[in-house]
Amino acid sequence: MILHRSHCLSRRLRVNVSSFRLSLRPCSASFSSSSRRRGGYDDTIQNLQIGKDTRVIFQGFTGRQATANAKESIEWGTNIVGGVKPGSAGEHLGLPVLPSVRAAMEQLRPDATGIYVAAHQAAAAIEEAVEAEVPLIVAVAEHIPLHDIMRIHSMLATQSRSRLVGANAPGIISAIGRCRIGFQPLPTFSPGHIGIVAKSGTLSYETVGSLTRAGLGQSLCIGMGGDVIAGTNFVDALKVFEKDEDTEAIILVGELGGTSEEEAADWIKEYRRRVKDPKPIAAVICGFQAPPGRIMGHAGAWTGIGEGTAESKYKALENAGVTMVDHPAKFGGVMKNLLAKSGRNVKKIEQSAAQAQQRRSYHTASRYPRRPLSASTPTSAQQKRSLHLTADQSTTLLKSYDINTSPPPSPTPPSTHFLGITVARSARSPCIIAAPTTNPSQLAHRVRRLPFDYRSGPSPSIINDAIAYLQLDAAPPKPKAQTAQLIRALWELYREKEAITATVSLAVPQESDEVLVYDPYLFFDDAAFKSNKRQAALHGLRDTSSIPPTELEAEQSGIVFIPLESPKFPGATAQKDTQTPPATPQEGEPRNLVGTLVNGAGLAMNTNDVLSLRLSPPPYSTASANFLDTGGKATSQTISTSFKLILSDPRVSVVFVNIFGGLTLCDMIAEGIILAFREVGVDKPVVVRLRGTNEEKGQEILRQANLPIKAFDDFEEAVLEVGRLANGGQASQS
Repeated sequence: MILHRSHCLSRRLRVNVSSFRLSLRPCSASFSSSSRRRGGYDDTIQNLQIGKDTRVIFQGFTGRQATANAKESIEWGTNIVGGVKPGSAGEHLGLPVLPSVRAAMEQLRPDATGIYVAAHQAAAAIEEAVEAEVPLIVAVAEHIPLHDIMRIHSMLATQSRSRLVGANAPGIISAIGRCRIGFQPLPTFSPGHIGIVAKSGTLSYETVGSLTRAGLGQSLCIGMGGDVIAGTNFVDALKVFEKDEDTEAIILVGELGGTSEEEAADWIKEYRRRVKDPKPIAAVICGFQAPPGRIMGHAGAWTGIGEGTAESKYKALENAGVTMVDHPAKFGGVMKNLLAKSGRNVKKIEQSAAQAQQRRSYHTASRYPRRPLSASTPTSAQQKRSLHLTADQSTTLLKSYDINTSPPPSPTPPSTHFLGITVARSARSPCIIAAPTTNPSQLAHRVRRLPFDYRSGPSPSIINDAIAYLQLDAAPPKPKAQTAQLIRALWELYREKEAITATVSLAVPQESDEVLVYDPYLFFDDAAFKSNKRQAALHGLRDTSSIPPTELEAEQSGIVFIPLESPKFPGATAQKDTQTPPATPQEGEPRNLVGTLVNGAGLAMNTNDVLSLRLSPPPYSTASANFLDTGGKATSQTISTSFKLILSDPRVSVVFVNIFGGLTLCDMIAEGIILAFREVGVDKPVVVRLRGTNEEKGQEILRQANLPIKAFDDFEEAVLEVGRLANGGQASQS
């Protein structure tokens, strides 16, 4: 029998704030050990407490990315004890390689595994780790099919040994314990006392960088990830931070999509009521400027029916007593103020962080090898676009599952109902979604989700609960039976075709006892096709003729590009002659908008939010023309294509490049910008804000380029310059 030791994954380095002494202490015993009693997935929250002695293995250990990551992590101090290569045994980096995770558990006794395999292999790798009862499983891959993740969570829900972080997450890192399981940029981190949990990787790095510059450092940083379903969410992380003696304050980095932020707000309210001296909490939310109905880069960055918007998430956290900021670069100063107001000794916290860190230099040199610059370097990333079927296509597909649809009844019957199958993100499972109305003004408030297990499907009792909530429980037997059969048929379609959402509207006309089904909506996750080559026939139905050519070009280059609607500005808005004349005159169409080029979906959303907040009012009266995410690893080719896409919009008068160099090097980005500038023939001023790895080198490259490029490392200064140039200001050479 494999002993489960996750009640104390390691003895972690404890920085004693009051005495400035470093001492070793066991992990907090505040969480119950799942090895001592039967429990559920919640009992595995304790497994997130990683540290200097946490024993780590890599799945896909001998791969190129895993090898590079392991070398960096080992040099930093992570206790990597070996890895797995299916069917093979041997040695790699001087460490043992075993043929299976079970063999690794038996021989290496790891506390955690990092999964470094491609998306099409990731689900099987996670399942193997769950079956081997690895205490902590970290999955960093993007684009794992949603139905694979729901099946995995069906497995996780029935056990109390393994905890999942991710997928589509940068991972988890203990700056104090020097334990990294993921691909976070190590030069950004410093040991300290602020706990971070984030959906966005780039925004978490911005947060970390601000704390490092402020001398506060980080205790534990948990990447929740941007997928539809997260293995570890905000509340899970908050429970860890509450009990963690290394953590003096907490930061949440959220975005539109799901209800995790609202659930965190409820937890924080209860926490502040029951704890005499609660830890200060601050947060940032992004996605205020996201257009409705679009997926904003991250697979989970969309708002479903009844889910919170960026505005509702912000208000929920603010009402819970959380201090809100609009950009993560502000966190350093904000956290110092909050710590001081809470009665904590900021000087001691800074000094203890400095002792642990020994003041390593921040962002002056890279540990990562330079990649050669090439204009023709191909990009392997592909944007994963979800598939919506047309009404006719939906009708045909539903008919193949014996679901016959009709035109919407006219006039609308007094009683209509909304029904379907979708994702219950918090329950990490599929669910029946139901409402006793289809009235758009009421639907969001009256919709209810009834989760069920992915592997067993909706039970008769869940189906009956849904019928009751639809207010059809008093209907004649025939429509009740038809509705129950409809739910079963929708679930069959949902599972077999790997849908994200499948809904219809229902009515039972007074003159008939037949259920009328109309207004079908089918929404599919194409990761099953693009990552795993499943559902090829379904995704062959995609009609690209309705997609703008710029968006198709972006998709082919692995870029997420979404043009935004023109905002309405006050009459004082300047329209200078230096701006692009419209191709076709359109009354009232602004010509002073900002084209944005950003690496990372969260940072791209936040950039648009802050530009709107700072520059929409006079005298600037401008805002973003687009959302553009080059991806976490931008290349010269993606930069060049991004400029081409942005400048195809005649509304753009200035380009704002906002980069946080994590694994991406700022000097490489600077050279890529110059290359793109020359290839594309840029005739607009360009403002570049570089922060992160090799930022000084990147700024120097731009200064020497003798081009109309304004370079900044400070975000606020860059934004003000963007506003000036958007309204006719001239860019001087840097």
